[in-house]
Amino acid sequence: MTQIPFIKMDGLGNDFVIIDNQAGNVHLTTEQIVAIGNRKTGVGFDQMIVLEKSDKAAVKILFFNADGSTAGACGNGSRCTGKLLMDEAGSNAVEIEAPDGRILKAFRETADGLVTVNMGAPHLKWSEIPLAKETDTLSVSVLPELPKACCVSMGNPHAVFFVKDVERFDAAKFGPVIENHPMFPQRTNVEFAEVLATDLIRMRVWERGAGITEACGTGACATLTAAVRRGLSASKAEIRMDGGSLWIEWKDRTDILMTGKTHCAFTGTYNV
Repeated sequence: MTQIPFIKMDGLGNDFVIIDNQAGNVHLTTEQIVAIGNRKTGVGFDQMIVLEKSDKAAVKILFFNADGSTAGACGNGSRCTGKLLMDEAGSNAVEIEAPDGRILKAFRETADGLVTVNMGAPHLKWSEIPLAKETDTLSVSVLPELPKACCVSMGNPHAVFFVKDVERFDAAKFGPVIENHPMFPQRTNVEFAEVLATDLIRMRVWERGAGITEACGTGACATLTAAVRRGLSASKAEIRMDGGSLWIEWKDRTDILMTGKTHCAFTGTYNV
């Protein structure tokens, strides 16, 4: 039996098991990842974060969904990792290598406990998301009973639907259908959003490989991107999710900054 140390953190209820594998001695199978993610017999998480050695940054991060599949990006997970690394180093800034090799910069400027991550620029071309065929990503037909989606990649695919009365919208019904729709060859994260003001958007999320979650950092970034592209919001807005709010800024339509709270719940070891 092997004991694997871990840290349990969350960003607005979007929760993570973080495992430090910079020594290279942790080798988990898909079945073991799923077992750790089980909320009754394991630890439970929306995503597992594995920290690896990096030649370009403090660490490289790998993301795994609760179903064992990999994810190319995770905004709240990046913020939690940034908070963990900054606390360990006693610093206010850190660089993290994303799964695709991009360098994410995490920092904190005040004592309010908020952590900001520069998530880089969103990808807006149909082939970058990717979609199954050439389509205007600002207006993508998915299901006839829903408005057209605005599709974005933040290192992982997102389909954003602006709906009326998002609180009553049946995300559990439509989320899995859209996630697995043929338009999305790598499946997709799904956001249902309602613009309440030019600087306030209410958003609910169905995450690829995880289902309904309390919050999604890349989903908040994608939602702000979609709202700006549609002319529905300012370039900086509060994205209010079930677990709390993130503040997203797409200044000059270049890189996206994501700011919000993080929380460390506990540490432990898992037996495999």
